[in-house]
Parts: sequence; C-alpha cells; structure tokens
Amino acid sequence: MIIESLLDTDLYKFTMQQCVLHQFPGADVQYRFKCRTPGIDLRPCIAEINEELDALCSLSFKDDELAYLEGLRFIKPDFVEFLSLFHLKRKYVSVSPSDDYPCGIDITVKGPWLHTILFEIPVLAIVNEVYFRRNYPDLDETEGLKRLNAKIDMLLNEPDNGALHISDYGTRRRFSRAWQRRVLEIMQARLGGILTGTSNVMYAKELGLTPHGTMAHEYLQACQALGPRLRDSQVYGFEMWAKEYRGDLGIALSDVYGMEPFLKDFDMYFCKLFDGARHDSGDPFVWGERMIEHWRHNKCDPRSKSLIFSDSLNVPRVIELYRRFHGRVGIAFGIGTNLMNDRGPQPLNVVLKMVKANGQPVAKISDAPEKGMCEDESYLQYLRKVFGLPPL
Repeated sequence: MIIESLLDTDLYKFTMQQCVLHQFPGADVQYRFKCRTPGIDLRPCIAEINEELDALCSLSFKDDELAYLEGLRFIKPDFVEFLSLFHLKRKYVSVSPSDDYPCGIDITVKGPWLHTILFEIPVLAIVNEVYFRRNYPDLDETEGLKRLNAKIDMLLNEPDNGALHISDYGTRRRFSRAWQRRVLEIMQARLGGILTGTSNVMYAKELGLTPHGTMAHEYLQACQALGPRLRDSQVYGFEMWAKEYRGDLGIALSDVYGMEPFLKDFDMYFCKLFDGARHDSGDPFVWGERMIEHWRHNKCDPRSKSLIFSDSLNVPRVIELYRRFHGRVGIAFGIGTNLMNDRGPQPLNVVLKMVKANGQPVAKISDAPEKGMCEDESYLQYLRKVFGLPPL
C-alpha cells in the first residue's frame, strides 16, 4: 500500500480544503491528469494504480493525526471535526486506458470540491511509485545517495549560508514514499536549520519538521467560476483567502494569470496584507526584481516581505537566487522533484489540474506556456483577452 495515511499529502491541500468548507461548500469541480514527459506509456500500470486507489479510499484520519492538525494555529476546530468524518470516495476518481493522451491513460477526478480536493497529491504519488517500481525494481540507493550528499555539500559550503532556507516540496513526484523519508532524515541530520520544513504533513508530524504551504493554482482557478466577475477573479480569490485566514498563511501565488495581471491586482492593500509571494513559472530573477520594486512602489519595505521560489529548482539555481536576493528581501526555497526523484532514471513530470468548476472551464495561463492547462481553447483565449494578455 503506497499511501497509508491521509496526512501523506501537501499542507496546502488542507489549507485550501478548510477555505472550501467555509467559503465554497457547494462548489463542484473536475480535474484531469497529464504526463508532460514524452515517450511514457502508463497503460501497464493501470491495474496497480486502481488497486492503490481502492486502498486510498479505505483510509480515514486517525485520532493522533486529527490532534496534530488541530495543533496548527490556522486550522479551525470545525474543520477538524469535518475531517474526523471524512474519507475519499472511490466514485469520484476513475482511471482507464485512452488513446486521447500520449501516456495512454486517462485519470479524471470529478465531484464536490470539498470531497475531491485531497485526491491530487496521493494520486500523483501513486502513479510515480507504481511506474518506478515496475520499471526499476532493482535500483539501489547508491546513485541517489551520491547525488543527495553532493547537493547537501553545496549548501553547507555556501559562504554566509545562515539565511539560506530550503523546504521539501517533492511529495507528488517522489520516487517512493520510503525514499522521501530517507532523504528527509539525511537532510535533517546534515543540514540542521537550512532545512526549514516540508510540504508533506505526515513527515512534518513524524520527523518534527514545520509543515509549509498556503494556496495552489486550483484555488485561484476555481475562483474564475465562483467569483462575481471574471476579471475580478484573482482579487476575489485573495479577498476570500484573507477572509478565511485574517492575515495568516499570507503567501500569494503569482502566476495563475501571469505576472502583469498579478501586479495589477496585487495593489497596496494586498502588498501590506500578504507576507509575500510564491514564484512557480517564468524567469525567477526577473520576477524577484519586479516584486521588490512593486513592494517599494506600494510603500512596503521588501526586507519585511518574502519571496518563495518553487519552480523546478535544483541546488545550483537555489544558490544563484540566494546570492542575488539575500539581504534585500526575505527568501525561501521549495525544492521538489530534484530532491525526491533524482536517483538516475528520468523523473516523470505529471500533474492533476483542475479543468472545470461548477460546470464551467477554468484555466491556468502561467508565465511558462508549457505549464498552462485548459480543455477549452476558446475559453483560454477569452480569459487572456479579459486579463489584457495577447492571444496565443
């Protein structure tokens, strides 16, 4: 059984789910799987994936898990009570062979947002682990440990690394559950305070790490269908987040509509209300400089704000960014695949993205076109026009 705990997921799934419970309890959504890695055939994995999904949907939260969540300052008692009754329902997720997708399979999640939001991370972790154990059953740890320790050495050898902070963001594309734990234990032992936490709530609980996460793309995408007016959907999303968390969990995601619309919407009110912003596509150096200037323009000291970098990071890129921005602004780094699936074989670039909310198409435009995903081309073009972006 690959997933043995419903805590084996990213923190932002819980923070968003709590917001859904309180702000959007009637929303209905649909997610679609995509493998961006060319030449991958996942059809031989279908039976095992379905078996793992059956097991996933048999899980419920244990008392100690609920107690851990309740101990997080931003988690509210009624949400914990809801989770005490919660389990993932098998009827909301389907996996089948399909020639419509290059990887040969179609994975669809469809149902109430409140009851489907926790599928994404475990589904992707299952796909990865099934694929790698089928295709590399005898792969030993030697190469993976060599690469991991080389990365740790780079971080430790960086001069003036006292403000260098990284977190694990790798659950969805990990080589395996066991490997993620192994990597975290080694990093925790060797890096000390440089490792500030993990997005994985289960390992945060088990290893005494800080769980990290706020909002993901799906939250702002859903607001396209749930808000009062499409052009105001990003502002609406930030306002509803502030309504839910009252200044806590104040890291805003900046790339659902691209940098220009984000800066237009992220006005002085949001600059002062939110603690920082997260980068997930486009040139991170350009993005960081623009955010610093934007805060200055809106009468905020950048040194009181944070830039969170999380786009396909590796350690050399982390060090480059650290050298550029250290001392000018708060900075932190979330490293995913390069930490948790760097053992020799090519990692899978897989996603499970929201494509509809309340029966309407939703889209992510992104500052990197290859990271966008929308099933309705006419809606995507309309969305770009509404946000003042040129047509593709």
